[in-house]
Amino acid sequence: MTARQKAHLVLADGTIFEGVAVGASGTTIGEAVFTTGMTGYQEVLTDPSYCGQIVTMTAPQIGNTGANEEDEEAGKPWLAGFVMHELSPVVSNWRAKRSLDEYLRAHGIVAIAGLDTRELTRHLRDHGAQMAAIGTESIEALTKKASEAPSMNGQDLTGIVSTKSSYTWSEGLWGKTPAPTKHHVVAIDYGIKQNILRHLVHRGCKVTVLPSTATADDVLAQNPDGVFLSNGPGDPAAVTHGIEAIKGLVGKKPLFGICLGHQMLALALGGSTYKMKFGHRGLNHPVKDLSTGKIEITTQNHGFAVDVPSLGGKCVMTHQHLNDGTCMGLEHEASGSFSVQYHPEASAGPHDAGYLFDRFVSRMK
Repeated sequence: MTARQKAHLVLADGTIFEGVAVGASGTTIGEAVFTTGMTGYQEVLTDPSYCGQIVTMTAPQIGNTGANEEDEEAGKPWLAGFVMHELSPVVSNWRAKRSLDEYLRAHGIVAIAGLDTRELTRHLRDHGAQMAAIGTESIEALTKKASEAPSMNGQDLTGIVSTKSSYTWSEGLWGKTPAPTKHHVVAIDYGIKQNILRHLVHRGCKVTVLPSTATADDVLAQNPDGVFLSNGPGDPAAVTHGIEAIKGLVGKKPLFGICLGHQMLALALGGSTYKMKFGHRGLNHPVKDLSTGKIEITTQNHGFAVDVPSLGGKCVMTHQHLNDGTCMGLEHEASGSFSVQYHPEASAGPHDAGYLFDRFVSRMK
């Protein structure tokens, strides 16, 4: 293997990490975060919710299984940058079409390897997620770019990742026969993961996907049986057009929201959200279903959370994170609208929460 060029990751607080450049050449800026998943790096790369973020993988070696088209959650990677302790020198998987390094270069993703991701993760846990820069230019230049980059607070990134025109999705889960089509779901795309759409089709739904700019009238004009509010990147409070659309839909159709959709449903009902210190990202987060007492191991990716007391009793908290007690699910009993902060579609991750899609279908009935 040829020698790689030295690169640095510099945080906004001035902390410097040295490594080697991989992926595309150049400099990138984004919010430095970490995810604890031991696998699923291609789903991380292509999850639109990571738009604007530099993602650190905490697993020690990344790239073992290469890259393919089947494991993508969107048509391309959306994150700002990628951080690894070690980029695997070997690709060993029959589904691989190319190496991870080749995949990153093909999609223009700047990445860094060879640094101490354990130390970086501990720093972000202690000091919080913050803006950062990766590149091969001088440390002084990277420091300046990181310190001057705008915070994720106040950023509406949904227009970047959303579809620009409506379309119909018909693909179900891999290797499984979908149920006969009985319901029409309109999914508002704030940065939707494709496996969410597969789960809806698998349960007998015709799915029409509308852009993030869709109004309540646009949605109702489709005459859906239910409306899905998708995941997505950025600050939920900044997505004012989405919040207004949801206000016009509550009580008119069954609503189901995931992640950003969960947060915006709370905002539409008069609640508020706040930025977490370092968020929840990974495949192993324990969540308690407060109605049954059962524990689910869940996939999560978010940096904001709902402030339940701000809802003034309008909603019931249905799920709670067992690590820090944050809100993981809500139900608006007056309308039957419900939402979760985590990702029941998994991909990658455990399938404990797939019943939530069944709940949505049952409410459309």
